[in-house]
Amino acid sequence: MNELRVVATAGHVDHGKSSLIVRLTGMDPDRWEEEKRRGLTIDLGYAWCELPSGREVGFVDVPGHERFIANMLAGVGPVRLILFVVAANEGWRQQSEEHLAILDVLGVAGGVVALTKRDLVNEEALDLAEEEIREHIEGTSLSGAPIVRVSAETGEGLDDLRAALDDLLRDAPHPAHERARLFIDRVFTIAGAGTVVTGTLGGDRLAVGDEVELYPRGKTARIRSLQTHKRNEDHADPVTRVAANLVGTGRQDLARGDVVGAPGSWRPTTVFDGMLRPVRGLPHPITSRGAFKIYAGAAETDARLRVFGGGRLEAGQEAFVRIATTRPLVVDVFDRFVLRETGRQETVGGGSVLDRAPRRPATTCRPSSPTSEAPSGHRT
Repeated sequence: MNELRVVATAGHVDHGKSSLIVRLTGMDPDRWEEEKRRGLTIDLGYAWCELPSGREVGFVDVPGHERFIANMLAGVGPVRLILFVVAANEGWRQQSEEHLAILDVLGVAGGVVALTKRDLVNEEALDLAEEEIREHIEGTSLSGAPIVRVSAETGEGLDDLRAALDDLLRDAPHPAHERARLFIDRVFTIAGAGTVVTGTLGGDRLAVGDEVELYPRGKTARIRSLQTHKRNEDHADPVTRVAANLVGTGRQDLARGDVVGAPGSWRPTTVFDGMLRPVRGLPHPITSRGAFKIYAGAAETDARLRVFGGGRLEAGQEAFVRIATTRPLVVDVFDRFVLRETGRQETVGGGSVLDRAPRRPATTCRPSSPTSEAPSGHRT
């Protein structure tokens, strides 16, 4: 199997993400009739193509509309390479900023910025739009990313974009060979085959015939077959888009956010400690009060937050936090997560897991000093 990589799209609604993927791959990532009727990406879409070097790249196309931010997070969570899209005729918009804030706290490994719809503006407007993008991405995880002017309508700039994506894949850090985790983002059944899950594979490889565990549910299954980009494979390596046909389980046993891995290799948790920082420009502090949602991998769950060292985190600061979730998560030390406040319906921060199994406090009394509130440190 050729070396594969996965790239997620990001950017404001109607800035041309899906149209660009269609032009690059010849595949329409929008799967639902409503998406085609409205011309609006609602759920995650998938496509792939071969780049000039012969590398294959898989795309996870995410919604840009703020109402579907949870779907966007499910697609971006397990992926560390980004194709960020900004339309030249509209420039930087609300979801451009929120998507960048999410990518920044997720700590993406690299990206390419596509300045789309270049056919709708003149060269002076293109120059101004590019300058605006550079100002917004400065100091973020996309700082220094190449900006490619492109039109999905005319094809202008597509060769330059393919070359930039090739460079992105070439320079991307090699995935560490750790425990396999297939982050499930879709579950369905096929007549005569049974249950199929799709997702982004991280960690180690999975192979046909492997016995696997379905986390956090604890059920076991066997891999009957594997596909990557609609090709049957004996095994799948990270980081790839994978479809796994599972024997011994049903669709009702699985959901988006679950994980497929080797039996006994993961211990799901509902409490973890981490380091949290607010997104840039957050106009209010993050406190332990309020209702939150945590996004990790492809999972989404309600959560309670405890901020160590005073219970309040201001913009520009970092703090140790303890997060308790209503749904068990399969997380590892240094995994990234995103925090959204449900009342304000906004992304407020993100960070890294430091301890996935912290000791519970012996008392509910608040310690008197920040030192006595420090997390216990991670244990593997």
